[in-house]
Amino acid sequence: MQFLALGALALLLLVWASGGRNIFRRREWRITSGAFAVAAFAGAGYSALRESWIAAMALFILGLWLAVSARKSGLIAPRPKPPPTAPRSGRMSLKEARSLLGVEADATAEDIRAAHKRLMRMAHPDKGGTSGLAAQLNAARDRLLEG
Repeated sequence: MQFLALGALALLLLVWASGGRNIFRRREWRITSGAFAVAAFAGAGYSALRESWIAAMALFILGLWLAVSARKSGLIAPRPKPPPTAPRSGRMSLKEARSLLGVEADATAEDIRAAHKRLMRMAHPDKGGTSGLAAQLNAARDRLLEG
């Protein structure tokens, strides 16, 4: 019971000391908050079984707060969109496309697709990347696959 209280206190101090800044990314916060909520509910149940009602109520309220914060999807403010840039004149060269995807000059179409897929997992706007980088990766793939 003491360890649960110390853990909850440490989490509260960490959140308080951050001063409103984001200390975790949304996914890490949701996982951590959910885990602490489960621990707080377990501690509340254990305290209730031992008829320590004040501790049980405090842990139950803490668990509710943590569970609600784990469900919130807007813990991190969305990134501001970069200003639009003027389109480049001309097409991407083969050397630029190979460099961007990290493939050799003798890469097969399967190698190009695999490199594009691997990089898009990290650079896709839905995964925290930028739309500009995703567009460059798509352009590089298209340039290399067409010849």
